[in-house]
Amino acid sequence: MTEEKTPNPKTETPTSETPAVEETKEAVVKETPKEEVVAKETTKEKAVVEETPKEEVAKETTKEKSVVEETPKEEVVAKETTKEKAVVEETPKEEVVKAKAPKKKVEAKPIPKPAGDAPDGHWWWGTGRRKAAVARVRIRPGNGEFQVNKRKLTDFFSEIRDHQNILTVLDKTNTKGTVDVFVNTNGGGFTGQAGAIILGLGRALAKYDPSLESILRDNGYLSRDPRKVERKKPGQPGARKRFQFSKR
Repeated sequence: MTEEKTPNPKTETPTSETPAVEETKEAVVKETPKEEVVAKETTKEKAVVEETPKEEVAKETTKEKSVVEETPKEEVVAKETTKEKAVVEETPKEEVVKAKAPKKKVEAKPIPKPAGDAPDGHWWWGTGRRKAAVARVRIRPGNGEFQVNKRKLTDFFSEIRDHQNILTVLDKTNTKGTVDVFVNTNGGGFTGQAGAIILGLGRALAKYDPSLESILRDNGYLSRDPRKVERKKPGQPGARKRFQFSKR
């Protein structure tokens, strides 16, 4: 005996339907992300395409506006500043021109003249000392001759500094070219002799015209310079220098 197989509706129908359901589900799962991804990408691209021109246009418009707004202001400010500068520069010049005082007349200093006759009838004497040098100076009204030990001043002193220091005494008292000066000097060196001549010349001019004393004293031509080389001390190599100390 053979038994015929009858289909079981409970067991067979689900088996036949499950693959189709799974395929539809997979298709839905597979299709929906692609569509969504494509839709999202297209929307992003559209947003980028739509946004970028607007931003660029907005930037360009703002730049153009700023250029249009700035250039006239700068030109106006520059014009105003130039006008103000012109006004500032012009007004002081006019005021200065108006406020200029009349030129002062330079009063010529009176040429000193001897107050009286010379004590010996010919010369006014002055003695000067500096360091170890001594200078005996005698002056008289003349044409500006200047001799030192029977030689011209520029021949006796080779340093320009010494020439200038001696002649400033005559320049300050306005006696240059109006008196003859004769000097006898000895001792010391050139610097000491030049200082001695300055002091002796100042003293002689103070006797020649007592009104010059204030000028001479203010410039220091009547004061003796007491500076000298300090002597060497025993037990040391110089005036202040000491030998090196040795403890043992």
